[in-house]
Amino acid sequence: MAKIGSFFAIDIGADGAGWHDVNADYARGFTDLVEAVAARYGTGELRIGASIAQLGHAARLWSPLLATVLGHGLVLDLRRLERADDGPRLRLPTVSGWHAETEDQVTGLLYDMVVRGHLEPLAAGLRVKVAPGLLYGNAASALVEAGRAIVAARPELAAPATRLVTALLGHGALTGKGVITSPALAFRRTTCCLYYRVPDGVKCDDCSLAGK
Repeated sequence: MAKIGSFFAIDIGADGAGWHDVNADYARGFTDLVEAVAARYGTGELRIGASIAQLGHAARLWSPLLATVLGHGLVLDLRRLERADDGPRLRLPTVSGWHAETEDQVTGLLYDMVVRGHLEPLAAGLRVKVAPGLLYGNAASALVEAGRAIVAARPELAAPATRLVTALLGHGALTGKGVITSPALAFRRTTCCLYYRVPDGVKCDDCSLAGK
């Protein structure tokens, strides 16, 4: 999976040194990554750091899940997910999951695993105010980008990837957060991640403000 891109990499191992339960980060408001991202981009607006950190985390959740279900028919179990002490990398102590059956079942499992299991607890713990719609928009954007990367690397998966991504975009709180605008999974979201507000920042290709 890591060959597709860095967001697809997920470590496996039981040695606890250097790793911690990612749920502890959610309870602490993802504070270390929020502050690190804000500092990296030279902004004093912590809500921008929170948005970009959450967007990156969403990408690291969706990417290996989509690649595994589309490439191997397995839905990874991310309930015991860990994060590196020194950065955003993710790890599973052991690999387990469920065999993918119907598309409806897979859609529900993936949504529950990523959105309900991780992104909503992350949002609930944030110490800075970020609009919920923006964060769900980030989740939708990260989802489509993961699908697009998989299709670019594995063109034979284009049809099932498009079906799955489209189904997820119509599920739960992702509904209405953007639309696919081309067969190549080009996307236009209905919110903005705020990246354009950092020094020398620009509007992303899928931004709702693009062209304005």
